[in-house]
Amino acid sequence: MHKGENMEIKKITMIGQGALGILFGKKITDAVGKENMRYLADQSRIDRYQKSGVTCNGELCDFGYVTPEEKGDPADLVIFAVKGPTLAEAIRNAKYQIGSRTILLSLMNGISSEAEIGKVYGTDNLLYCVAQGMDATRAGNTLIYTKAGELIFGEMDGSRSENVKAVAALFDKSGISYEIPQDMNRIMWKKFMMNVGVNQAVTAFESSYGGVQIEGEPRRTMQEAMREVITIANLKGIDLNESDIDYWMNVLAHFGKELKPSMAQDADAKRKTEVDLFAGTVIRIADQLGVQVPVNRWLYQRIHEIESKY
Repeated sequence: MHKGENMEIKKITMIGQGALGILFGKKITDAVGKENMRYLADQSRIDRYQKSGVTCNGELCDFGYVTPEEKGDPADLVIFAVKGPTLAEAIRNAKYQIGSRTILLSLMNGISSEAEIGKVYGTDNLLYCVAQGMDATRAGNTLIYTKAGELIFGEMDGSRSENVKAVAALFDKSGISYEIPQDMNRIMWKKFMMNVGVNQAVTAFESSYGGVQIEGEPRRTMQEAMREVITIANLKGIDLNESDIDYWMNVLAHFGKELKPSMAQDADAKRKTEVDLFAGTVIRIADQLGVQVPVNRWLYQRIHEIESKY
């Protein structure tokens, strides 16, 4: 849609049925019905989901599906909820779901998915988003969570566009907690800093949250990786500082010490991790700016080394 027009989101396509895809897809499906909220997946995956069933907090989910080959009316909203390594495929598969009026929203980690989506589909109807505060854990087709968290989303300039209002109305209807910030860019970098530190340190040291909640090398590595993000963010004019690390340390202190972030879960399951999205992005930006990021270089090598042993 074009900014300035009023619209109501009636048809939603979710790409990705991981933890966030199930959590928020279930809330939206319950609100608008499975004929209006559908998951995009290839036929073999749809058959698998329907045969084994998908459960959310013990409840069997009755989801709607559409294949990438199906042509029809584009969705009013397309939500990308995949992992970094499968984003390119998701962007290709979304072709028939996206029209000139379709709002695009990415729930993905990192600070680069919006740029990748925008390269193909343009940025006119692209909103920026950060998902945080949820403790969702997915094993197979089963999702369990006690905290649904919130989505922080909006336009990069902080404006309350018609697109933002339309998504907010859908979230209100679906019971999804959200926030619309003034400085979306700072919010995205603050979350990125947490992913770079916490997710990578837990994975690199083959630990859990407990391993970075106490003093020691994993915790020091985590904090130094975060400081490298502060350095490059400041050079790009983004006001991250030490108090943002303090904020995440307080959040981290309340996580179950035996639990793990999604990156460490991927490594345990011998899946490709999002290390290129985290340390890889830090290294690429640092090289452009001419600064050193030795901790993220070590994390990058260490996590690739873990992957190479699968």
